[in-house]
Amino acid sequence: MIATPDDYAWFSYEHFPGLADAYCFTYVRGLTPEQLVTRLGGRPEDFTPMTLGELIEARYRHGYDTAFLGATTIGDWVFVVEPNVGLGADEGIITPLSAGTRLVSHFRDVEGVECFYWIEDEKTRFCFIADDGYSEEVPDEVAETLPRIGSDYRHLYPSEGPAFLLTERLTGITLTPELLEGSTYLCGVIPEPR
Repeated sequence: MIATPDDYAWFSYEHFPGLADAYCFTYVRGLTPEQLVTRLGGRPEDFTPMTLGELIEARYRHGYDTAFLGATTIGDWVFVVEPNVGLGADEGIITPLSAGTRLVSHFRDVEGVECFYWIEDEKTRFCFIADDGYSEEVPDEVAETLPRIGSDYRHLYPSEGPAFLLTERLTGITLTPELLEGSTYLCGVIPEPR
């Protein structure tokens, strides 16, 4: 079965309050959660295992100016969840984080500002940046996915399905409610993100 944006309608405020209206999901190939934390300038020993619910609750206790995240392993990837914050949308952070590997991230804030990035070894291959829209050049790796999004994909926001489909294509990971809720995340604060 070929996925469409409607297949990700489950990711909604109704089912994931405290996450779906403002989130950042980042996938980095070939790293462990501990390696990711270290690359970002954190100390893995200061991080604690948590469920998704605990991660969301803890994030809101740390305030809006704090870089609080949870990371888990999915296959060969580390998957990062950031409720209501977006290190994964900061090019100054994710470009060096992608060194030697592939990084895919998508972000939405409470005001509806959205970003999507595919970065390969510090080079942006494809992106959607709020107010700028999608990249003009479409790499072959995502060209076959765009028709599944719709003929007018440039007018859809990433969180309406395109980000999930593109991420699935670029990582091989199909995010499901069970995967999101059933994972244990290594959680904590990145004191001064690099």
